[in-house]
Amino acid sequence: MFGFVKNFTTAYGRNFAPKIYEVLKHGYDREKFRSDSIAGMTVAVVSIPLALALAIASGVSPAQGLYTAIVAGFFIALLGGSRYQIGGPTGAFVVVIFNVMQQYGYDGLAMTMLIAGVVLILAGFLRLGTYIKYIPYPVVVGFTAGIGLLLISTQVKDLLGLQIDNVPADFLPKWKLYLANLEKYSLSSLFISLFSFVAILYTQFKKPKLPAYLISVVGATLLVAVLQLDIDTIGNKFGGIPHFLPMPHFPEFNLDLMLKVLPSGLTIAFLAGVESLLSATVVDGMSGDNHNSNAELIGEGVANLMSMCFTGVPATGAIARTATNYKAGAYSPMAGIMQSVFLLLFMLLLAPIAQFIPLACLSVVLVLIGWNMLNLEKIYKLLLGPKGDRYTLLATLLLTVLVDLNTAISVGFIMASVIFMHRMSREIEIETDEEVIEDVPGGRDLTQVLHENGVMSLRLSGPLFFGGAAQVSRFFRKIGEHPKVLILRMGYVPVVDASGANIIVEFIKKLKKYNTKVILSNVKKQPRRVLHDAFLKEGLDRRMIATASTFENALKMTRRYLKIKEDGSPEAKKE
Repeated sequence: MFGFVKNFTTAYGRNFAPKIYEVLKHGYDREKFRSDSIAGMTVAVVSIPLALALAIASGVSPAQGLYTAIVAGFFIALLGGSRYQIGGPTGAFVVVIFNVMQQYGYDGLAMTMLIAGVVLILAGFLRLGTYIKYIPYPVVVGFTAGIGLLLISTQVKDLLGLQIDNVPADFLPKWKLYLANLEKYSLSSLFISLFSFVAILYTQFKKPKLPAYLISVVGATLLVAVLQLDIDTIGNKFGGIPHFLPMPHFPEFNLDLMLKVLPSGLTIAFLAGVESLLSATVVDGMSGDNHNSNAELIGEGVANLMSMCFTGVPATGAIARTATNYKAGAYSPMAGIMQSVFLLLFMLLLAPIAQFIPLACLSVVLVLIGWNMLNLEKIYKLLLGPKGDRYTLLATLLLTVLVDLNTAISVGFIMASVIFMHRMSREIEIETDEEVIEDVPGGRDLTQVLHENGVMSLRLSGPLFFGGAAQVSRFFRKIGEHPKVLILRMGYVPVVDASGANIIVEFIKKLKKYNTKVILSNVKKQPRRVLHDAFLKEGLDRRMIATASTFENALKMTRRYLKIKEDGSPEAKKE
């Protein structure tokens, strides 16, 4: 019993234990806590404007962005599988959250977060974290760029201070309305926007260690107060920010509403999983650490459920904030926990000041986030690459912008899969006797001997799966000869699926009418298992099919079967 518990604990620790458990197990002292506290404070300074801006762009109050950064950030650090991960609201969710809020209000968003949280936890315990890395790169770049473009398009109104109401949700109608009302701009908003752009870009290039976004927000807020500009602010638009967290409560369960928002919940879960694991992978490359992907998914799931209980919004690991955390000298997930502590102190002590922050400044922050999400350098490199990757990227990007994210991801993934299968099918090769015998001692002479005695050898190369099964089938059908022995060399076939096995079975059954002996040589483990099962189901026995470990052994079996000597002459008949 003790051994079972020990093994279970070891397996749990290896697959699901949060990274903070691993860190604390190896010792933690005051100096390490100091490093984590400094890093946490640094990231908190970066997170404040981002949390406010992303919340407003998502269609919720600025306070809900802070709730999310505090609560979700705490649980992602506490339960996640990455040493340096910083969680909170991100640009990837803005479009999905905004659409849910427009259609179903916060009750719908709560059900969306419930679905996403449960799915992420289940994905972690089912060990699906290791499979998210198989999401095709062009699809990730495409939908990320599409979200960035949509994010930028939502900020034009506040960026320019356009005096328009009821901005359409769809991309093209939205820009049509913007272009028709450009003359309704606000000089105050334009001034603050230009100041914010200059402040952020100057700080990032000249003083990269300083918090550019926070400097921009503080500077813009002071300008609005000193010059008494007539401009939209957090205060006159949203009524300011509370200086405390709300009491946690679980939202009322609504099955009908949950079914309506199910696609959005699955999208949030997918995006949270992809972005958090991408973030963890990026910081692993910087630090040399290794994250636990399954624990990370569990931490993300719990964080979204807890954010829901505090009326927050969906959250995930944020690449920029996570990288900042590492560069600031963080040692462990305690830095993420301390970030939440400092954000909470900001709410308690400085919340009244936040009501004077101009929306134009926050729009600039979001436009720059959207610009970074576009990844134009990555798009350019993919456009110069293979046609399949290019088409997948463009389709995913355009569908994200013009249709919706669910469609974009589905179509992009299917396109990438079909293109991959097409590429793999082109890797399948079938070589005949003259091409494959040369690597055997006495190859040229042996070829003639084999032909004279009714022996054919074929070498298959590449994965034999449904994508290339038709190609192999056509080749087999073209073979007009009916040899006494057929040697199938399969040493270069790494994998065989049901379709590939069926092609070989049908070919062998065709040869059965002519009493052809089939010898399979050098069959790998997976193909051997699949073919063995297929032969058993079709009733093909060993009298017709044999296996040899090498091609040379297959030739020896052939000579014994046909009673041919080493020199190619027939064995003398016994009296």
